[in-house]
Order: sequence, then C-alpha cells, then structure tokens
Amino acid sequence: RSSDLAVATFIAYETEMLQMLNVWQSGDFSGVLLGRYELLWATGALAAFAYVIADQLTIMGLGESVAANLGLNRDAVLWAGLLIVSLIMSLVVVTVGSIPFIGLVVPNIASRLLGDKLRASLPAVALLGAALVLACDLIGRLIVFPFEIPVATVFGVVGTVLFLLLLRAPQRG
Repeated sequence: RSSDLAVATFIAYETEMLQMLNVWQSGDFSGVLLGRYELLWATGALAAFAYVIADQLTIMGLGESVAANLGLNRDAVLWAGLLIVSLIMSLVVVTVGSIPFIGLVVPNIASRLLGDKLRASLPAVALLGAALVLACDLIGRLIVFPFEIPVATVFGVVGTVLFLLLLRAPQRG
C-alpha cells in the first residue's frame, strides 16, 4: 500500500499533478473541471444499461435455483452486473475520488423505503445519492467558509451516523 502511494506520488510530482492527487485521495469536487468530468457520461450510459437489465438482476438475486427455473442465463447476467458495477465505480473514483459509505448507506435506505425490486429502486438510489453528496458538498463548502472541507470527510461523518441509524432501526414487514 505505501509503495503504491509512493509510486503515485512520484508520478504526480513528475507530471506536476501533486495537488490533483491530494484532491483525488480526499474525494473532492474542486478538481472536477472542464476536461476532467467527461468520463461520467459513460457512467450514465452504464447506469441506463443497468436499468434495462434490472429485472434480470432482481431475479438473479432470488437465488440460483429460481433464476434457473425462470430460464435466466445466470452467468451472463452475473458478469454483466459485475462489469457494470465495476466500471461505474472505477469511472467515478477516477473522476471524483473515493467517497466513503455512499455505496453502503444510499442503497440500503432506498431498499428500506421501496423494497428489493431493483427497477423501482435504481432511480431512487441515484437521486438520493446525488442529493446526499450535494448536501455534504454544500456543508463542506459553507461550514468553514472561505475554506473547504472535502466532500469525502463530510460524507464520512454523515454516512457513519446514517449507517448506525440503519443498523438500529427495526426492519419493516
């Protein structure tokens, strides 16, 4: 881990991108400028493809025998889902950086509110995730104005509180 960081720091130093490395490591939007966000269009296309196969992903989540009985090609859907998730995650992390707890908290809140049907919960996950990240970004920009706290730091605190509340909240149904 430390050798990877040393190599990344050396490359960033040689290419005069040391400040951008810090922005990327802390999950901050201040480095997302023209020419650095275009990869997110591919994320939108991948999310649309995930929405198209959402029913198949829901069926696959019911178990191997249910998927086989319903005639679903489990391996193809599994690999498509894994590919979509890994590409979306990598594109977002490359563009913005790592934001803790977002992939853990937001889908669980949407699942609690809307159930396990993926087609119904995907738009809610996208909107709730965007709203929470925007709120944390605004808090980070306003709390110590004119300075900024990285969105990853604010969302780490908010996400921890939300995650603990999710653990303590009783299950519905």
